Amino acid sequence: MEKTLIYQEILKYVKEGVYFVDIDRKITFWNNHAEQITGFTAAEVLDKYCYDNILNHVDDKGTHLCRQGCPLHKTLGDGKPREATVYLHHKQGHRVPVLIRTYPLYDRDQLIGAIELFSDEKPPTLLMREIEDLKVLAMTDQLTGLANRRHTESILSSKLTELEEFNTPFGVALVDIDHFKAVNDTYGHDVGDLAIQMTVKSLVNAVRSSDLVGRWGGEEFLVVFSTVGFKQLQQIVERIRMLVESSAVQREGSGIQVTVSIGAVFIEKAASKEHIIQMADQLMYQSKIEGRNRITLATLD
Repeated sequence: MEKTLIYQEILKYVKEGVYFVDIDRKITFWNNHAEQITGFTAAEVLDKYCYDNILNHVDDKGTHLCRQGCPLHKTLGDGKPREATVYLHHKQGHRVPVLIRTYPLYDRDQLIGAIELFSDEKPPTLLMREIEDLKVLAMTDQLTGLANRRHTESILSSKLTELEEFNTPFGVALVDIDHFKAVNDTYGHDVGDLAIQMTVKSLVNAVRSSDLVGRWGGEEFLVVFSTVGFKQLQQIVERIRMLVESSAVQREGSGIQVTVSIGAVFIEKAASKEHIIQMADQLMYQSKIEGRNRITLATLD
C-alpha cells in the first residue's frame, strides 16, 4: 500500500475531523470524524470544492468565510498554518462551533494542497464564555436576577473584612414582604412572583449603586449597605419602605399592593455574620409585631 494511502487509512480514525483539498480546493479526503461532526458523508463531499459552501464557515460576526477568505484558502495562498474558531454548517441545518487548524501539504518543495483539522470540543473562547455565564448563574437568583443567598453572604463577609482593615462602617437590612402568603392564596403564585419582582425593582431603585440587594429567602431580601452612617442608613431604609408601599402590580384593571417590614443594623465594630443576621431578623420581627409596614433600626450591640 502506498504511503499516502496508509496515512489516509490512519487519519480515518483520529478523533478530529480531517479533510484534504488540492491546489484548486477540491476535497480529496474526508475522514470518519468529519462525517460525525458535520453530518455529511465522504460520498457527499469528495470531489466537491470547499467554496461550494458545504461547511459554509462563519465567524463570531457572521462573516461568510468561504466567500471572503477562509483560513484554509489563505493557507493555500501563502503556505502558512492557521488556527481559528468558527461555526460550521451541519447537514441538518444548525451551526456547530469548531476549532480549526489548517496546514499546507507539499510534495517535495511543491505546494499541492492543504489539510484542515477541526474539533467539536468547545473552543477556548466559548469555554471561557460559558464559564463566565456559569459564574453569573451560580451567584444569581433566577426569579429576580438579584444576588442569591450565597453571593450575598460573601459580600457581607467582604464588608466585615473592610470594617476590620479600614474601619469603614456599613449597614445590613432584612426586608420581608408582609402577608405574602395571602397574596399567593388570593391571586395565585404567578401574581405572587410579580409581587416579588415589583418589590425587587423598588428595592433596587431605593438603594445606591454601591449597595447590594440579595434574595435571602422566599419573600425575604437582605440589603448590604456600603460605607454608610446611621442617619443615612435610616433614610435609605425608610425610602425602601415608602417605595414598596406606593407600588402596585396591575392585574385585571386593579392594583395589588404589598408592604414590607424591615429590620436594619448599623455596624461599626467587628462581629460575626451570624450575629448580624440574627439581630436584623429580630428587628424585622419587631417591625411585624408593631404593625408591619415599618422599619426598626439599631446599632449592632
